[in-house]
Amino acid sequence: MVSSSSSSALSSSVLELAPVVPVVVVEDVSDAVPLARALVAGGLPAIEVTLRTPVALDAIRAIADDVPGAVVGAGTVISPAHVADSVAAGARFLVSPGWTDALLDAMKASGVPFLPGVSTTSEVVALLERGVRDMKFFPAQAAGGTAYLKSLAGPLPQARFCPTGGIGPAVAPEYLALPNVLCVGGSWMLPPDAIAARDWTRVETLAREAASLGAP
Repeated sequence: MVSSSSSSALSSSVLELAPVVPVVVVEDVSDAVPLARALVAGGLPAIEVTLRTPVALDAIRAIADDVPGAVVGAGTVISPAHVADSVAAGARFLVSPGWTDALLDAMKASGVPFLPGVSTTSEVVALLERGVRDMKFFPAQAAGGTAYLKSLAGPLPQARFCPTGGIGPAVAPEYLALPNVLCVGGSWMLPPDAIAARDWTRVETLAREAASLGAP
């Protein structure tokens, strides 16, 4: 069983790979590999594949097997079964929209980095009490946005966040400028019409623009 402190350190290394973690919903498993290659080529190696479709685990497996530059993770992880299935498919990190004790225990025991989701101060304090420093702030815009995260930085500077939910290129730099934000999650570099057209060149271009958002 991996300790919470070592898991936190690992998740930091994943979150520091790029300023943006693409949040990917794969409807057709044949899109998984070329999509991931486009994201990696654009400078976004950490890729969160959400468990929202029947092919999500197959997509994670395909990316893990065929895109060496990708660090593929599973998102929308909401049960211990999701944890086990995701790791078995090759997920190298786990992201949840929220957490329970059972889910947190399973993520800690998985041996891979994890980001439990929070949207309240009490949830943040509870995770810190359990030795977890790195968290997903979700739904970021609806839950208070940058103003909320700024207010947490003073009393809880040890907590670090990947805000996700309603974030686009216009507001992402505002989040990335905060001292308690390691990266942001979003899907704006994956417009539905580009995915439908399998326009991977456009995805790569948008990924490169997203990767540049964290530049000084």
